Amino acid sequence: MAGTLYIVATPIGNLEDMPPRVAATFGAVDFVAAEDTRVTLRLLNYLGLKKPMVSYYEHALHHGQAILARIEAGENCALCSDAGMPCISDPGEQIVKDALDRGIQVVPVPGASACVTALAVSGQDTARFVFEGFLPVPRRERRERLEFLKNEPRTVIFYEAPHKLRATLNDLTEAFGADRSVTLCRELTKLHEEITKTTLGQAAACYAAQEPRGEYVLVMAGAPESAAASGEPVTLEAAVAAARALMEAGNPPALAAKQAAKGTEFSKGEIYKELISGKES
Repeated sequence: MAGTLYIVATPIGNLEDMPPRVAATFGAVDFVAAEDTRVTLRLLNYLGLKKPMVSYYEHALHHGQAILARIEAGENCALCSDAGMPCISDPGEQIVKDALDRGIQVVPVPGASACVTALAVSGQDTARFVFEGFLPVPRRERRERLEFLKNEPRTVIFYEAPHKLRATLNDLTEAFGADRSVTLCRELTKLHEEITKTTLGQAAACYAAQEPRGEYVLVMAGAPESAAASGEPVTLEAAVAAARALMEAGNPPALAAKQAAKGTEFSKGEIYKELISGKES
């Protein structure tokens, strides 16, 4: 019989937050698929465990088929990221997709998630929210994504690394205005945890004068309902961003362009052309 793929959450900072079931699952499986084996080794050492480990970071290019083949041969695997719930803004997502396609049983072992933890203490609206994770790095794709979010009324959550925080705060300020409320959550559950509710403009000014340190979750207020309902025409950048999001969800480019064109003044061909040129640049 085939084994089981366990998707195992790990503490987002403080190892004392380790749920008993997480520790028990690590102890019971045959091997561990880790985002970074060096980080997971420290976790296993904390638990007093020794387990064979493989990295899943380059799943599609390297270890993916080997991991799934071992599970199909009867081994049980615990998949974990460096911190928090795996497969959220994380390459483990592909392993889960492939495992389900191959009929492998996938079992969640839940725990903390940085985005939900930050949202809970942000002081922003928690009833409805959008998780964006890390913004695209290429400037064109980043502009399109921010344009797509311009009139988003729900709370928006971003992840950011310290060396990119200043640029991201500047981009957010330019896109959404200096007065937009944002909560910066730094080093959640760790020794230097810091939660600051401010505005985009004030945050950008603050970090222009001091060096960002640690990992950040940004919880930004959504657009005022009046702006979201203003009926402003959809820009080409926003339509292309919508099409790209549809592609990321598994739709082919032509279908994504067709769906994104609905309700806009742009044709499927115009949006498709921008999609293709964006992929080639």
